Amino acid sequence: MKHRLVDAIETALGWSGVDDLGKGFVRGSTDAPDLMSRILTPNRLLDIGMRRSLNRPQFRVFREGEEVHPAVYFTDSVSPRGQSIPMVNMHSLGMLLRDGATVILDQANVFDPTMEVACRALQWWSRERVQVNAYLTTNEASGFPLHWDDHDVVIVQLAGEKEWEVRGTSRSVPMYRDTDSNSTPSGEIIWSGIMKTGDVMHIPRGHWHQATRNGHGSGKSLHVTFGITKRTGASWLAWLGDWCRESEVFRRDLDRRHEADGRPLTDAAAQLIVERPPAEFLASYEQAMPLPRHVPFLDVFGRLDAVVCTTHFPPRIQDKGETVDVSASGKKLTFRAKALPSLRLLLSGRPVRLDQAVPAVGSEVVDIAEVLVKEEMCAPLTPELSSGYTGLVTTADS
Repeated sequence: MKHRLVDAIETALGWSGVDDLGKGFVRGSTDAPDLMSRILTPNRLLDIGMRRSLNRPQFRVFREGEEVHPAVYFTDSVSPRGQSIPMVNMHSLGMLLRDGATVILDQANVFDPTMEVACRALQWWSRERVQVNAYLTTNEASGFPLHWDDHDVVIVQLAGEKEWEVRGTSRSVPMYRDTDSNSTPSGEIIWSGIMKTGDVMHIPRGHWHQATRNGHGSGKSLHVTFGITKRTGASWLAWLGDWCRESEVFRRDLDRRHEADGRPLTDAAAQLIVERPPAEFLASYEQAMPLPRHVPFLDVFGRLDAVVCTTHFPPRIQDKGETVDVSASGKKLTFRAKALPSLRLLLSGRPVRLDQAVPAVGSEVVDIAEVLVKEEMCAPLTPELSSGYTGLVTTADS
């Protein structure tokens, strides 16, 4: 899947692929203001908050560095039958934003198709899980105090400007669950300055940072933070912990008297490490991811005319000669060899309009698309989902 935002991030940061992710702090700029407004605008963010029933921590507001109690900007919408649904009180939220505040929408990819597709493109690019949080700040609102994240982040400034300070690490590659609390900020300032519309910044895991609009007068800032959680050696060992249950020696009770040296266990553990190396863990992680959410296809709504592959990671296509195997999210499908051109098209991650695909790969593409939709590797391209691709990802059949 070739996505304009991924290309813009690579260009801004001077990357030629994913290899530099997590390696060091870097900052750059894009020359694509139309792309920034296409990704998200302040009004669209507020519209998401207005039209959905959201709760903390998905939707939060901060003022003067402190979180505002949800009761200030949430209200219950009560139906004629007395059913209560929590909704954002847009009048109260507007008053907070006029005074200067920060609105945070966690996992914006769950609520907005453009954010969903952007995260999927970054996942196909990085082969890691990605989520995006959106931050809207008005006037002279301050941000979070100095903190560090337990994952790598790519920050894209979509509108306005915000002042940042980025520091080095005080513990190398810290983790959320760790042996050290890592609570003392580093004194090494790597970069401080203003992020403006179109700027992109990569902050590796563990680097301390903070952002604010203090002293910048009236105005706004909207940025999105893509959190990319890479797997670690500790992740691999945790995965081995699940596999060890296959062996009886690990399921036995520990006997303090007869197995104090632990030799049977250490020998079995050494064998397991050899049998299940990190490369296998990396490959199996993608297959272990569940199938994503999407609108189901129901023929009572009409015929299937367009589809797109929505798996979290690129499906694995294996040409076996007479057959072709497709694997994704723990599922494995087998097709006849002649299906290979259709499969490559349908599983490209780009939208496919079936009437335009038939001349390119043959009429069987329609039947194969129906199978992939039934098995939930592809989703019907509804107008809402299609909006997440428009102007950002070219259709496969083009």
